[in-house]
Amino acid sequence: MSVNRVHARIAGTGSYLPGEPITNDDLVARGIKTSDEWIFARTGIRARHLAESGVSASDLAVRAAQQALAAAGRAPDDIDLIIVATSTPDYIFPSTASLVQARLGIGNGGAAFDVQAVCCGFVYALNIAEKFIRTGANQRALVIGAEVFSRILDWNDRGTCVLFGDGAGAVVLEAADRPGLLASVLHADGSHHGILCVPGQIAGGRVTGDPFLRMDGQAVFRFAVKVLSEVAGEVMTAAGVSAASVDWLVPHQANIRIIQSTAKKLGLAMDKVVAMVDRHGNTSAASIPLALDHAVRSGQIQPGQRVLVEGVGGGFTWGAALFDF
Repeated sequence: MSVNRVHARIAGTGSYLPGEPITNDDLVARGIKTSDEWIFARTGIRARHLAESGVSASDLAVRAAQQALAAAGRAPDDIDLIIVATSTPDYIFPSTASLVQARLGIGNGGAAFDVQAVCCGFVYALNIAEKFIRTGANQRALVIGAEVFSRILDWNDRGTCVLFGDGAGAVVLEAADRPGLLASVLHADGSHHGILCVPGQIAGGRVTGDPFLRMDGQAVFRFAVKVLSEVAGEVMTAAGVSAASVDWLVPHQANIRIIQSTAKKLGLAMDKVVAMVDRHGNTSAASIPLALDHAVRSGQIQPGQRVLVEGVGGGFTWGAALFDF
């Protein structure tokens, strides 16, 4: 007797960037002691978007989710699971996902929760949603990466404040009778937490410790190049495919040199890599779905093509997923 297997496929993508682009020259005009040449030579970043005061991660997430729902041809109440990957939630609680659920008007009581894996958060959230769908527990999920990293930046630290931006990206992941997500791999190693962290907390109604993002840039670069190429190889092995079968690599958008180094190690030409870091900067958990949505809407990624997404973030966390679009 044959058994119908449940798969999970991406049915629609969406994204949202707040305000107008803030260029490197704009940052210089605001008094940051740097230059367009210095930033671009080291990172490949030309611009980023920064949310205005009062704009939260849930605001960005809702806009991206609405786009993804429209692309998938789904109504909000078709969604029975919401996972938001974010390191900059609206509140300590309730979760940003529950706020998104309320603002979308979803009243079916489906699960909604946040995932905190920093820049690898979207890969973690996608992996989790796929497992819920594959078990039959859920039929249709909104998987969102949303960040307002500008709120945790020290604007006196030119080594970090020029790197990051705000934004959100989303996908609708739904049950299907043909394969979509082929394989995924997740990792973490907490022993490296000190090279990229925000070592502050709230206690007794006050912020204690350091509330700003701190990073050892060279250590992060070395770690990222190593684990991203390794985890890409792992996920292809798990799926039983080679790099030659991958149509597009959509990596975490942190630094163009990391992206180029990873592509080279995988033997992928840069014309098969979606790189948006020049326009968005590092939007942490939002960077992969933002880049994915751009590539879909621009016509780069076509139905039936094979896509590899991968990320690495503070913690340290890293992972990859391979899917047929």
